[in-house]
Amino acid sequence: MDTNNDPSTRLYRQVDKFVQKIEKAINGQYSAIQCYAKLANMAPTKKEKAKILEIRSDEVRHYQRFTQLYIHLTGKQPSLKKPEECPNTYVEGLKYALEDEQNTVDFYLDIMEKSMDPYIKEVFRRAAADEQNHAVWFLYFLVTNKG
Repeated sequence: MDTNNDPSTRLYRQVDKFVQKIEKAINGQYSAIQCYAKLANMAPTKKEKAKILEIRSDEVRHYQRFTQLYIHLTGKQPSLKKPEECPNTYVEGLKYALEDEQNTVDFYLDIMEKSMDPYIKEVFRRAAADEQNHAVWFLYFLVTNKG
């Protein structure tokens, strides 16, 4: 019997891919949380530091929501990977954050489009909107700090 064409096998594979994407999103948020704490400490003004910490708070909220979804779907905690290396200078950190936020918007919109669940769609739609807003802030800080 060919199990590749079995509807339950195909559904399982789709769910497994979806869970893997959520786990990737969790790890991306985990890396961003670590990096933005470092970036906030390098910020040249109190205003920039406050905004980066606000962005970091959004990332913590996304991390928590994605983790709840993952646990709900799998019944277990996600495995966290070592965070990506965050640059050691403020301007390089801003560039890194800007690119990461832009890539994350596309990734979250893809997850949103492939989900059939209205709650999951809304969680990722809201996260994508937040990430786009974060990118705008990082671009603004990058432009104002390039002198």
